[in-house]
Amino acid sequence: MGEVAATARFWERPLESLSRAEWEALCDGCGKCCLHKVEDEDTGEVYPTNVACKLLDLATARCKDYRHRRAFVPDCLRLTPRLAGRLEWLPDTCAYRLRAQGEPLPGWHHLISGDGEAVHRAGASVVGKVVSEDVAGPLEHHIVWPHDGPDSDAGWR
Repeated sequence: MGEVAATARFWERPLESLSRAEWEALCDGCGKCCLHKVEDEDTGEVYPTNVACKLLDLATARCKDYRHRRAFVPDCLRLTPRLAGRLEWLPDTCAYRLRAQGEPLPGWHHLISGDGEAVHRAGASVVGKVVSEDVAGPLEHHIVWPHDGPDSDAGWR
């Protein structure tokens, strides 16, 4: 983490120029990318659910075994700078998505606020809002429609 701390405001640089440590530090810890999605077979449209991956710690919105996650969840996507600007299902508040679009990080982001818990207090994380796939049952019963999300805004996406 020393490399990250030594590089002032690295998150303002183009994503492609970030080191691996800087890239990882950019994550805001919301946990929204770890929620299952349901794809409509007819239209191809992807809908978010309130069902978290079995490795997501529901109290912290962090992966329980990030380093080895793909051994347990083979289809876990490795986000890259190229994908950050292309994945429409990434939340509107996602730091990777925002920076790929040339937008600034929100004030609650830990790199701005210096507080890793600010994302939760701002209501921008999944803490207290989701269930684990281990207990959820059919994903189709957990689709979060736009009017169902926290504060009924598109930011749930």
